Amino acid sequence: MELSAKTKIDDLLEKYPFLLDYLTGRAQAFNLLKNPVMRKTVGRMATLAQASALGAIPLEELLVGIAAEIKAKTGADVMVDKTAGAVEALSDDKARQAVLKGIIRDLHTGVDMVVLKKRFHELIKDIDASEIAHLEQQLMNEGMPESEVRRLCDVHVEVFKESLSQQEVPQAPPGHPMHTFMLENRSADGIVHELGHVIAKLNDTADQEIFKQYQEQLAQLVARLSLIDLHYLRKENQLFPILEKHNITGPSQVMWALHDDIRTALKSSRAGIRDAQIPDVYNSIRYALKSIADMIYKEEHILFPMAKDLLTDDEWLAVRNGEAEVGYAWILPETGWMSGASDNTHITAAASGQDLSLDTGHLSLEQLNLMLKHLPLDISFVNENDEVLYYSALKERLFPRSPGVIGRKVQNCHPPKSMNMVQKILDEFKAGRRDTADFWIQMKSRFILIRYFAVRDAQGGYKGTLEVSQDVTDIKKLEGQKRLLDWD
Repeated sequence: MELSAKTKIDDLLEKYPFLLDYLTGRAQAFNLLKNPVMRKTVGRMATLAQASALGAIPLEELLVGIAAEIKAKTGADVMVDKTAGAVEALSDDKARQAVLKGIIRDLHTGVDMVVLKKRFHELIKDIDASEIAHLEQQLMNEGMPESEVRRLCDVHVEVFKESLSQQEVPQAPPGHPMHTFMLENRSADGIVHELGHVIAKLNDTADQEIFKQYQEQLAQLVARLSLIDLHYLRKENQLFPILEKHNITGPSQVMWALHDDIRTALKSSRAGIRDAQIPDVYNSIRYALKSIADMIYKEEHILFPMAKDLLTDDEWLAVRNGEAEVGYAWILPETGWMSGASDNTHITAAASGQDLSLDTGHLSLEQLNLMLKHLPLDISFVNENDEVLYYSALKERLFPRSPGVIGRKVQNCHPPKSMNMVQKILDEFKAGRRDTADFWIQMKSRFILIRYFAVRDAQGGYKGTLEVSQDVTDIKKLEGQKRLLDWD
């Protein structure tokens, strides 16, 4: 047998099985060959030239080392062709995915990014948005926590950035949700640039008097930038539910967690500016600016291209319907795309004209719908299968909801950091160990009470969970008695 750059790893291991231990001892990247599935993909497709790139070992050194190992174990001399030649990129999808996952896992263990970039450019060369999305999805399916994928997100995008940047940013007609998202991104770019210019002028000064000269300008810019929350809320409530129907949940969870990081940074920036917390406020603002810029890149080079490939026009219309309930950041959608379509395609109960006989009376569907809409409460109902079936369509909700939430698993309607708590409540309700869970928070100087109730039938069987949120700020202030009408 002659060893050359074109020798297939699988052929080599078939003839000399002991080389598996040799290879895995030379480079951590070769450990994937111990996995039978990876052996059938990477091993079957990859040549020794590609193996040298995978293990970051010079080809001649790898060939000579393998020949020496065969000689030591069998006594046989093996001819070695040291001609290198160009390394061909892997074309097999499964082999590419295996190598990509190996790159991310090596990032996790601290392998030098320069080494991993070289491995990527030699073995993969290019990558599209769907591959990155499926890569993140597979890593999470295999047990890598969302928090770890999020931590590595910027790093692995950096590895792939050169390849991604060569691809065109997807285009969409005016009025299309993707077009609106990108219009907002251009507005965000402008504010980020303007705010960055002011921060550069301040140059980390600790002088309170100099800071005060820019304090109001900083406050106004950060307040404007904070409207990006509406952009993220539309992604979370309208776009992500459709992606979940295509079994894309991992990237959505990672992005939602990054949204929350940005929200926290902007909140810290507002407080830091208000209280002149220098120099810490500079770090908060810089973190927010970089994170927003990175998110724009991830949207336009990963999320939107993937969504464009996956979603049908009807699904994009489902994204579009209900967006106005959440709101827009800085701009309004342009007209043109699906201009004749309704902005509210879900059929309300009021339209059917039927009556319902209830335990203690009867109401028309219109009356029931109006009653629920006039209660001073945010109400959501989740059935026994954890699917959101209803939310009260109030004019001003405490927490944003839109039609995209209907039919969605409730676990996916909350940021990743809250998932464990949501699941615990549902598990306790289903097991019959608990019937209520109460929380209260301060939000924009208001005191909000959030309550969860287990909904059970007459036999005690679990039928779902009712979420009720109420602004109790003014109720908390009540004292004494009021028995008379005080209208003027």
